[in-house]
Amino acid sequence: MKNILEIEESIRAGYRKKIWKKFVKAVQDFELIEDGDRIAVGVSGGKDSLLLCKLFQELKKDRSKNFELQFISMNPGFEAMDIDKFEQNLKDLEIDCTIFDANVWQVAFDQDPESPCFLCAKMRRGVLYKKVEELGCNKLALGHHFDDVIETTMINLFYASTVKTMLPKVSSTSGKLQIIRPLVYVKEQDIKSFMKSNEIEAMSCGCPVESDKTDSKRKEIKILLEELEQKNPNIKQSIFSAMKNINLDYILGYTRGNKNDR
Repeated sequence: MKNILEIEESIRAGYRKKIWKKFVKAVQDFELIEDGDRIAVGVSGGKDSLLLCKLFQELKKDRSKNFELQFISMNPGFEAMDIDKFEQNLKDLEIDCTIFDANVWQVAFDQDPESPCFLCAKMRRGVLYKKVEELGCNKLALGHHFDDVIETTMINLFYASTVKTMLPKVSSTSGKLQIIRPLVYVKEQDIKSFMKSNEIEAMSCGCPVESDKTDSKRKEIKILLEELEQKNPNIKQSIFSAMKNINLDYILGYTRGNKNDR
């Protein structure tokens, strides 16, 4: 890993256009940060969350907004998770992160050994939200990027029979917390390039079934999009833009919350 000064300088220099400006634009466009916010940044140890931490640290230096930061990470009980490497990365990147344990994986596996992923994800989300609220934070920032938005949109369309995307800002079910996604304009390939350029070795979450079952539907969509990009390099941007340009007069039916409008 390069030294911390080089890494931080690269955010506003070499990756100013592809990452920094897109991060700032998302914050402004969707009003993700307000004065007085206490923001918890979820840290998995992967490339997306590590970059998000550094971007927030850089933004705080600007003092354009008066907000507080808290970096948190949950160990869901994955035995394969390399905690030592994770903590070393945090130290080298100067990310002061609170790590807490939650044995949700074992509980989910015991209840559904064949397919524990859905329950595990639901439980992890619930435990994380509760921890964020306990810390007195009103927002939780997650590292979902541009490609995640596109893939989620396509998965919903192809497999869930619904036109629904991943929003940059959404309230939790309880209404006590807002989930924000400041990387929605940042492309995954640019995040990978940033990590490689700065010699940062991100890690996987350590999920025991990740290598075998990593969201097979998402893999299918990734492959499909790669094929479509060969014919139309702007296909992802078109899909993203479509989610901001829906003409309800030409939709067979839609809902607002639990209400059917047509």
